[in-house]
Amino acid sequence: MNSLDAVAYQPVLVPDDQFNRSLVADVHPADWINPKPQPLYDLVVVGAGTAGLVTAAGAAGLGAKVALVERHLMGGDCLNVGCVPSKALISAARRIASVRDSRELGVQLDLDPTINFSFVMERLRRLRSEISHHDSAARFRSLGVDVFLGQGTFTSGGRSLRVGDAELRFKKAAICTGARASAPPIPGLADVKYLTNESLFSLTELPGSLAVIGGGPIGCEMAQAFARFGSDVTIYETGSRLLGRDDEDATAILATAFKRDHVDLRFQTTIKQISERSGKRVIESVTSGQLHTDSFDEILVAVGRAPNIEGLDLEAAGVEYDQRGVQVNDALRTSNPRIFAAGDICSPFKFTHAADFQARLLIRNALFFGRGRASDLLIPWATYTSPEVAHVGLTPQQAREKGIKINSFTQSLAQIDRAILEGETEGFARIHVKAGTDRIVGASVVSAYAGDLISQITLAMNNKVGLASIGSSIHPYPTQAEAIRKLGDQYNRTRLTPWTKWFLKTLIRLH
Repeated sequence: MNSLDAVAYQPVLVPDDQFNRSLVADVHPADWINPKPQPLYDLVVVGAGTAGLVTAAGAAGLGAKVALVERHLMGGDCLNVGCVPSKALISAARRIASVRDSRELGVQLDLDPTINFSFVMERLRRLRSEISHHDSAARFRSLGVDVFLGQGTFTSGGRSLRVGDAELRFKKAAICTGARASAPPIPGLADVKYLTNESLFSLTELPGSLAVIGGGPIGCEMAQAFARFGSDVTIYETGSRLLGRDDEDATAILATAFKRDHVDLRFQTTIKQISERSGKRVIESVTSGQLHTDSFDEILVAVGRAPNIEGLDLEAAGVEYDQRGVQVNDALRTSNPRIFAAGDICSPFKFTHAADFQARLLIRNALFFGRGRASDLLIPWATYTSPEVAHVGLTPQQAREKGIKINSFTQSLAQIDRAILEGETEGFARIHVKAGTDRIVGASVVSAYAGDLISQITLAMNNKVGLASIGSSIHPYPTQAEAIRKLGDQYNRTRLTPWTKWFLKTLIRLH
């Protein structure tokens, strides 16, 4: 089999520079020759995003015969069009904000900073290419995985997968093909050029104006970043606030930060029509009954995901699916008992870390008769705006729906010395415990380091460490993590009942 048979097509990333060519050489090399299939694989993994890579590497490391199939770029969304490039962009935007705000710390700059957007994007591409070897075809071959580049299609009966002329027979298979950006049914949108996370990072020039459709994590992160670069940014959101799944107080703080960064927020807005006039994208919208017509250089669509199921022939394999993706039970098994799935293709949690730990669960259940349940995974999330917004566990609304009575404790960063000293007092840490106990059932953090701080709470919840124990654990001073320790102090003070106070006073008198 020659390389043309093995590789269905050769992707070319825009711009076609040395860094993108280096990336492609790692994750979809043009000279790759698919191996001769083994007679029978213990596990065939379809899709080389986070879920597929973790599944393939983990299973091979445990001694299984594994094949990994990818039709596009190994590394999936996270490496190529998601976490990696977006955080490189956000890092540059944060530095810009730091320079802008440095006057408040007594740092006087003679000139306003000059932003070289093309260099920012070149750095993004360079760093992405440097990271790409971790997800490369060559690396996974060195791990003992048979890597096949091309479209995988299940054969009738669901016992094998065809890639080009090769047939991969398997005992078990894992569908890890992920999801992609989709566009909402807005009149005229399909007739104009627009960006998604899959094309945003190919920009080489800063748009003077940018419309962001959707106030979810991707929309929020990119809106703030581009506003800091100098774009005039407007967010269109059908709901009443940003980040609808997060704490309402947290999103109110974020909205204030966005206004400071000159992001125009249009809540409870319906887009009636999008068109193109004189090279501009024109959006006609209604907000609170008032009609607005605005023009933009670019539109970023940051709402909606569609599962990558095309070409798999899931019907032939007897795998049930719908518009949300492949249907699985709590063990991540599909309607075909030989076939499992993990990651964005089947999960409501479209996060890299969720895909990672679902993949670990899949390995145990598919290869070792495990009985792990996806519903037992405690999945935190973070949105990397400034400040960051992070959450884990139940919200108060979810607790009410489940009939769980809770007590909530909140610590403002305005009372945390490190936050005061760094000028980062906008935020809080909030923990919900089951009423009458110190068992943590959920938490939200708003802070410059919320994505890091939430892990302390996740660790406590996973290991059944109560809020009282957090309060008795010594934290370094001064740190913003003290906010979480002080929540433990708050809980411990609730245990000081009138009777307890009387008893302690009596002991003191008797001493």
